[in-house]
Amino acid sequence: MQSQRIAVTGSSGLIGSALVDSLRSDGHQVRSLVRRPPQQPDQARWDPSGRDREVNAAALEGCDAVVHLAGAGVAGKRWTDSYRREIRDSRVHGTAALAEALATLERPPGTFVCGSAIGWYGETGDRAVDEDAPAGNTFLAGVCRDWEAAADPAREAGVRTVFARTGLVVAASGGAWGRLFPVFRAGLGGRLGSGRQYWSFISLHDEIAALRFLLRADPPGGAPLSGPVNLTGPEPVTNREVTAAMSRVLRRPTLLPVPAPVLRAALGGFAEDVLGSQRVLPRRLLEAGFTFAHPGIEDAVRAALASR
Repeated sequence: MQSQRIAVTGSSGLIGSALVDSLRSDGHQVRSLVRRPPQQPDQARWDPSGRDREVNAAALEGCDAVVHLAGAGVAGKRWTDSYRREIRDSRVHGTAALAEALATLERPPGTFVCGSAIGWYGETGDRAVDEDAPAGNTFLAGVCRDWEAAADPAREAGVRTVFARTGLVVAASGGAWGRLFPVFRAGLGGRLGSGRQYWSFISLHDEIAALRFLLRADPPGGAPLSGPVNLTGPEPVTNREVTAAMSRVLRRPTLLPVPAPVLRAALGGFAEDVLGSQRVLPRRLLEAGFTFAHPGIEDAVRAALASR
């Protein structure tokens, strides 16, 4: 991919920081959109939560692409009614502010990669789904539906818009898996609930590679992708299989299953993600010629430990 000018929101998060490092290491010019007063020349302010949905449009003018990854974390806090609103509003308002700003530019970017999630599909049980599946009926499915719809102004203005529906990212440094590793290392890990629920995972390495693939105007499979694209590994596994893989890699016993009522009491709304089953396949990525470095769960776990 030729050197590009790329603006990124959520650049301090798990995925955003890794993406920025990867892009800069290959010579791309990256501008981070931050909510605090900018402290570096490569930063620009935006405040999508404010009354005026402030976006520094001048910082976006002439960019080749914008990658939007900002949003309140779903795993860090209990889901009170007010935090549910924050989860939704941080995604919907932020996306709308960016999309509206992009639509007004004289030189809009060619590509808008907007973060989304496999929460779109809701509960799928054992049934495998791909990008053609409709939205589910859970809270997160509703968030994802509104989140993606908020990007309409950019899409209608002719900007190639891609929705990166990300699964559970396997990383030791953050996210849901970052909370699992210490528990398993201590020998306290075990299956969650029944263990039969499917987890659609992706290694952090493959997540970054897939996002960069979406930025390409010349993917090996032909035309650049637009619309929803699942960023999940090609081999979804059950939580029981995840538990077994963690036990093998970390060489720790996994004898203590965590009952579903305990998880619901401890995690609140996020238990919906942990106990729910989502067997999501990355059909469009594979058809476009993307190659996964860590297709299996054990590969992904080992890669996460190696990159700490």
